[in-house]
Amino acid sequence: MQITVLDLEREPLEFNLALPPGAIQYGEEVTQTGDLAVKGRADLIEEHRGPRDIVSDIRLRASYKGDVEISCARCLEPVPHAVSGEFDLIFRPLGADKDGGEHSISASETEIGYYQDGGLALEDVLREQVLLSLPVRTLCREDCKGLCPHCGRDLNSESCTCEAASSDPRWSALSDLRSRIKS
Repeated sequence: MQITVLDLEREPLEFNLALPPGAIQYGEEVTQTGDLAVKGRADLIEEHRGPRDIVSDIRLRASYKGDVEISCARCLEPVPHAVSGEFDLIFRPLGADKDGGEHSISASETEIGYYQDGGLALEDVLREQVLLSLPVRTLCREDCKGLCPHCGRDLNSESCTCEAASSDPRWSALSDLRSRIKS
């Protein structure tokens, strides 16, 4: 769904959507498993920076709720995860804050995003918000054994006959160091 400044000049945009799986691409490790319910409002905020300098900001407030599957960090099996959240963001035209030099930003400026070509895609904002709400690392279970680094078998469901990790020959000079230190 494209949210444009032209549409918002007429009136605020209210939306209540159910985005089906596949409408938003989250990357290889996250898959949406059901509809993502999204409800919110987009408003146009005109920022007057001078008599002829008006910046059209888009304020986007929304909430979302749905289900995704995330790959286990050890065995890569899909793990179901419920996502939900709310956001209140400001989007400014790309280039509106150019002043030619570097400067530090305030905490309130960290909440500002940028749009180009007169608008923004709601799906892009939702992708970012859903990904930010996910845990950094997900395990299918606490005692997940992961994959064998040699043959790639899932050690939770089968065992492998691979040798224990062989030592790197470059470390052989240090192998008997412990015994020499003790003597």
